[in-house]
Amino acid sequence: MTVHPSLNSYIDAWTHSIEAISDLVTPLADSEWNRATACPGWSVRDVVSHVIGVECEMLGDPRPIHSLPRDLYHVTDELTRYLEVQVDVRRCHTAPEMTSELEYTIIRRSRQLRNETRDPETIVRGALGGAEQPLGEVLRHRAFDVWVHEQDLRRALRKPGNLDSPGAIVTRDVLLDALPKVVAKDAGTPAHSAVVFDVHGPVEFMRTVRVDAEGRGSIDGSPSLGPAVTLALDWETYVLLACGRTNPEAVAERVKIEGDQDLAQAILRAFVVTP
Repeated sequence: MTVHPSLNSYIDAWTHSIEAISDLVTPLADSEWNRATACPGWSVRDVVSHVIGVECEMLGDPRPIHSLPRDLYHVTDELTRYLEVQVDVRRCHTAPEMTSELEYTIIRRSRQLRNETRDPETIVRGALGGAEQPLGEVLRHRAFDVWVHEQDLRRALRKPGNLDSPGAIVTRDVLLDALPKVVAKDAGTPAHSAVVFDVHGPVEFMRTVRVDAEGRGSIDGSPSLGPAVTLALDWETYVLLACGRTNPEAVAERVKIEGDQDLAQAILRAFVVTP
């Protein structure tokens, strides 16, 4: 038990998702590790390598000294280059090597997290080589990231599940926190407007984003009379769009739009909130 119970929900969600990943990949045949995922340029092996690599860095392990090939089309900026090192260095690893390292990393990281005694507001090094952040926010985003990658693997392996797991609830909250900026700033929704999101499926919610006179967005659970746009979609489609795993055109039949069609399309084009 941590000293600060507010961290427990994030640790529990992370544990649930990363153990699910281990359960998914342990029985895979060698060929299944090469299946493509929705992450550009990444196979099942690459997604697992990414998860292992980030958790190793959170443990304080040194980053691999490794030169990337020059022909990786999906490496387009400093962030993708940073992420790719932990992935490419493992592309020659066998399935037993991958599962063994994943299992060992889970054991080490779980021990570290269960012994965490710092205050959630303690400033720590962020994941992915990013800026320093409060510990609680770092753990929240680790739970979010691992759940999203669990779903990447499930889709690639055609083994759906855990759409309503603890990690899904953390993901819902992370994505909702980003919604006011998506609607008000990125999509340019006019002042004094409201946009309603009606999400159904394993995780259900209805939220209204309101844009005030200064163009700032806020979010609440109250219904809106006469919103500019109402978007109704299922939870999995919401995740796919918000995490950049698909585009609005590919899932158009799964998104019901009422109201201003142009504004709705602008919101959907701005919907991706992951790096």
